Amino acid sequence: MDSLGRPASLERLIVSDHHVFNSGNVTRRNFLIGSSAFTLGVFEPLSMGQGSSTSFIEVETSYGKLRGVQGNGLATFKGIPYAGSVAGKNRFKAAPPLAPWQGVRDALEFGAPSLQPGNGRPGEPPSAEDCLFLNVWTPAVDGKKRPVMFYSHGGGFTVGSGGARYQDGGNLARTWDVVVVETNHRLGLMGFLYLGDLGGEEYDTSGNQGILDIRDGLKWVHNNISRFGGDPNNVMIFGESGGGGKTSCLYAMPSAAPYFNKASIESGPGIRIYPKESAIETTSMVLKQLGLERSQWRQLLEVPADKLLNVQVELGKSRSGPLTQIGGRKGMTGNPAPGGFGPVLDGKILPNHPFDPGAPAISRQKPLIVGYNRDEMNFFFAQNHATDIYSLTDDTLKERLEKELGADAAAVLEAYRKSRPEASPTDLYVAIATARFAGIGETTMAERKFAQHGAPVYVYIFTHESDRLIPGTQHKMGAAHAAEIVYKFNNVQPASEAPSEQMRATGTMADSRPASIQAARNMSEFWSTFARTGRPAAKGRPEWPAYSTTRRATMLIDTECKVVDDPFSLERQVWERIEKS
Repeated sequence: MDSLGRPASLERLIVSDHHVFNSGNVTRRNFLIGSSAFTLGVFEPLSMGQGSSTSFIEVETSYGKLRGVQGNGLATFKGIPYAGSVAGKNRFKAAPPLAPWQGVRDALEFGAPSLQPGNGRPGEPPSAEDCLFLNVWTPAVDGKKRPVMFYSHGGGFTVGSGGARYQDGGNLARTWDVVVVETNHRLGLMGFLYLGDLGGEEYDTSGNQGILDIRDGLKWVHNNISRFGGDPNNVMIFGESGGGGKTSCLYAMPSAAPYFNKASIESGPGIRIYPKESAIETTSMVLKQLGLERSQWRQLLEVPADKLLNVQVELGKSRSGPLTQIGGRKGMTGNPAPGGFGPVLDGKILPNHPFDPGAPAISRQKPLIVGYNRDEMNFFFAQNHATDIYSLTDDTLKERLEKELGADAAAVLEAYRKSRPEASPTDLYVAIATARFAGIGETTMAERKFAQHGAPVYVYIFTHESDRLIPGTQHKMGAAHAAEIVYKFNNVQPASEAPSEQMRATGTMADSRPASIQAARNMSEFWSTFARTGRPAAKGRPEWPAYSTTRRATMLIDTECKVVDDPFSLERQVWERIEKS
């Protein structure tokens, strides 16, 4: 083993659509993971090149044999079923067990993603009600015990796929000798409609069936990953945006606790979830849209899936507008508004809010990474063509903040101007909006985790800038929401080769600049070393100290990484004062 806890031979392995966007009120310290602001574009998958150097490989699982493909230092298995059918009579329930099969099942193509808006993505089947599939990328099927990195995709709780191109697990697995697993799981109305008050014990897990699916994926890993060269007793869960919210829930979920050892929550601080009352009201709204009385709720089992999807979309339209402003005090402190879909505080599957009033006790001894991207909100402003934000003046910034923050505007603006004296009005607004979207929530989770005095928590800010301009402006995209995904998966490629016009326009993809290649190496090594040892580290980079309320050490991840103590102290303090007032 080397100084980072990696195998001594690892250095020799190193080789250099439609975006659905809804938003409710954006919160600050109590950022609500039920908010549909946890959205992320979903695009076509990246297929492993299957040239003359590849061949088929078979693995025996507890359900039957699978046929994958291997070559170029990687074995890939796609579209592996991990639970039974969730259609028809099983709709809105926990998934039944998977039935074994005879013979050899091909695991060569991605499985269907969860039912969601859009026309599908090249390389994937259309979205469908039956969607419980996972993908495995491993350096070799050889009995070795590699750390397992289990990723939950972004897309809020309504869109997304475990086969999206930018999060392809092949490079991460091959470069750092880890096993990568990603799941498809139920989303939106299919994944989070609550029927517990109507269906009684038969539906007492409804409202959280989508999170239970991910838990079932973890159980599959526990029982089978050793046959793919992975260690079932060394599993890291991680996720970005909506995937961060899902990871927050898993971190607080008693039935998931036996199946993972550490976690990373990225640009998606999940502090609070939907209370039952809100979920019950949402169900009433669904029934009303369908012309059903509450006593007729069982007819939901017979409504065509595409009709239920249309209801979900219509409810989304009625509850939200473009994410082009940061919301006022009222939007900071409440629970998620009815009409959206996300995990429910049901007292059983999720007995507590994930990080409120504190970090989950069941994960006290599990190390954690939390963090966000410096310019998160540029992604959303660009998506919504909010070009007026990029021509703010001192006066229009003040007017906008007074409208959105009310009596808190003056204190916030004063703190940010002192903290960033060279920043333009636009830069100040983006920073304030980013803090409320993710920064404050991630800091809250770190401080609550530290207060447990258990396993360490590590905090980061991703600062590597895209060189692309926001369309219609002369303002750089910077380090926007979702930008870090290709870096932690070591999937750097020219932005011109991004798999959709939208990703090219927003700069979600990386580029082939040497600086970007190095930033990707840094981040992917930090994450893979954390998966291996519980301590993030990268060769030639500064030591990453654990977070404490004394020092508040934060790793700035870039081409040249550096540790800064309490990097935005004045800003943090003003939000804390507002929170207490």
